[in-house]
Amino acid sequence: MAGACRRAYGAPPGGPGGEVGVRVGVRRRRPGKRQVLARVLWTGGEVAVTIGLVVLLLVVHQLWWTNREARAGAQRQVESLERQWGADDPTVPSSGTGQDGEESGDGTEPGGASGRGGAHRENDGEVTITVHDGTPRRDQTYAVLRIPRIGLTAPVAEGISKSKVLNRGYVGHYPGTAQPGQLGNVGLAGHRNTHGEPFRHLDEVRPGDTVSIETYHARYTYVVERTLPRTSPSDGTVIAKVPYSSAHPRYRFTEPDSYLTLTTCTPEYTSRYRLVVWARLTTAAPRVVGGAS
Repeated sequence: MAGACRRAYGAPPGGPGGEVGVRVGVRRRRPGKRQVLARVLWTGGEVAVTIGLVVLLLVVHQLWWTNREARAGAQRQVESLERQWGADDPTVPSSGTGQDGEESGDGTEPGGASGRGGAHRENDGEVTITVHDGTPRRDQTYAVLRIPRIGLTAPVAEGISKSKVLNRGYVGHYPGTAQPGQLGNVGLAGHRNTHGEPFRHLDEVRPGDTVSIETYHARYTYVVERTLPRTSPSDGTVIAKVPYSSAHPRYRFTEPDSYLTLTTCTPEYTSRYRLVVWARLTTAAPRVVGGAS
């Protein structure tokens, strides 16, 4: 009877308690163009910031950390050479020669070339040079380069390998060129920027400035005569025995002598051209223990 009454008076259908299930449809709004653009810009910004930080870290590593690391390593190498030389102390005589003009002993240089050499004297203003017979091992440090004008003191190693010589802050000796004190042309190369950048201020060197190279036996002093501000990397004649520039013919020497050539990249932070400094040997003296400049 009760059920009949509910139906008669329009009671809502459902279960015994009168519950009714209602299905509600929720319609999601699609993101607008502005929202999509904002998301793209935000994501792009995050990517750009990340890339920028990575690039910044690479720049810091290249310009600061490699310099710091290479300079410290080069300084340690100079100190190591000087300690070794001081411990061995060859006590080179002023002329360094015997009656036959050659140095006595086996001529083995700790930290340097093996062979006879280190014999020098001045007669009537001319430097007499006894040539070294030996050559340092590849990548071996065997000398110390000093350029007072730019406050440089750096070790010299045999060869111009980037990983084993130049990137360690060393100055590299071009294989096949003369050794310090010899007749011919001593060719040296060094980084202008990064990795210790020993030749960073090579462009500040002027004619008349002194450049010294100290080995186990002797100290050789060269005087700067000329600078070639810019030439091609392929201008290999700048380190010839009698140096000259094949790209700039007016830059040349004409007579055999004892030359020194310093090369580095130019302009700064590029390797497009080469800066060249030429000097000529003027004096040679026994090594000063302790490397005093």
